[in-house]
Amino acid sequence: MNIGLIPSRLKSKRLNKKPLLVIDGLPMIVHTFKRALLSKLLDRVIVCTDHKSILDIVKKYGGEAILTSPKHRNGTERINEVSKKFNKNDLIIDIQGDQPLVDPKSIDETIKFHKKNKNFDIVLPSMSISKEIENKSLVKTIFSENGRVVYFSRQKTPYNYYGKKIKYYKNLSVVSFKLEALRKYCKFKMSKNEKIENIELMRAIDNGMSVGTFEIKGSDFAVDVQNDLFRAIDVMPKDKIRKKY
Repeated sequence: MNIGLIPSRLKSKRLNKKPLLVIDGLPMIVHTFKRALLSKLLDRVIVCTDHKSILDIVKKYGGEAILTSPKHRNGTERINEVSKKFNKNDLIIDIQGDQPLVDPKSIDETIKFHKKNKNFDIVLPSMSISKEIENKSLVKTIFSENGRVVYFSRQKTPYNYYGKKIKYYKNLSVVSFKLEALRKYCKFKMSKNEKIENIELMRAIDNGMSVGTFEIKGSDFAVDVQNDLFRAIDVMPKDKIRKKY
């Protein structure tokens, strides 16, 4: 089975009660789970939350939600708690709750790629960017010729030494885990580069886990700061997928 787990935490340093902020008539977390349900390959979608207010909203709009411990340090640890209900052959797809414009096709392409490339413990898509390269809210992905992720950074990277035209990539927060890999990840302590960059998947890289990526096209973005929220409010009414729910 392919299980979509959406971690959603009430408190946010940059946007107060972010999952409950209303965009085009619906709370942000509702957009995220409604769009995940449009995936053709997910067998189940569950919001994993630390707060009853989010649990109640999800259930009000017909979604499935589970209350988790409030002690988790990040979303990956939160979904790991819920993943214990599933079988070792299942793929766990981590869909960040602050992605109200997530494309269901991105979820399906990630699942397809991981099933074809089982050598990777973890897989996530990367999207080429030409704007906001300096934006530290966007996590940039550096990967090898065979698609193995070498490093994640909030800085503009890789460094363009010769000044030639190169592509920069940001990661998309749809992450496919083998169930065993998710459990393994959560047994590790926070790693050196995870702490430096504040990027949770650096824990996997630092501990020698195999993280793969592939290029995907689209315009998905996460709502991290106030300007992202304004952008989402502007874009959502014109979004084609919005008309499906």
